[in-house]
Amino acid sequence: MKLIIGNKNYSSWSLRAWLAAREGGFSFGEIDIPLFIPGSRERILSHSPSGKVPCLNDHGVLVWDSLAIGEYLAEKQPALLPADPVARATARAVTAEMHSGFQALRSKMPMNIRKDYRGFGHTPEVDADIARISAIWNDCRARFGHGGPYLFGHFTLADAAYAPVCFRFQTYGVQPEGAAGDYLAAMLANPHMQDWAAAARAETESIASEDLYD
Repeated sequence: MKLIIGNKNYSSWSLRAWLAAREGGFSFGEIDIPLFIPGSRERILSHSPSGKVPCLNDHGVLVWDSLAIGEYLAEKQPALLPADPVARATARAVTAEMHSGFQALRSKMPMNIRKDYRGFGHTPEVDADIARISAIWNDCRARFGHGGPYLFGHFTLADAAYAPVCFRFQTYGVQPEGAAGDYLAAMLANPHMQDWAAAARAETESIASEDLYD
């Protein structure tokens, strides 16, 4: 099993697939392809039919898009989704909402682990996205979070989906209130998240379009 990913400092979609695979206990190799440099698209296309990262190669079975990769891994490791049907449906709903939404946050607060942009990126639309994410976190923790520090107690695909948001909140100094704040702290303390962050800080590539507030 191999996972094709982009820059760890910037590629939020890569983080989602990578973290799901790590938390699911899978053994896999990484093919790291720096993004937005000459030849990067051609290199990605040699592995991924979409020309984008992430892409999972499971002994010749190709799965692209972080949501599809997560669902594929959950079929092999069911613990990546809650066992209870209501919790499982909710986990899928909040994961899909993250996958398709929050465009203002993505635009004004891109994932950039190496930077300290506290106070930057706020607009009414971004603040509305932050409020909605905080509400999701508080609701999931209150309804399903018993038995562990994550949205549904133990780690699930929903946590992988919101992992880049946790790094964004750290970079831009966003401090959600209530259980959402505790959840943010738990995610940032996750050993695999810390491994990813350390690797991101060790990278030397810089993407000017993502370094918005220098």
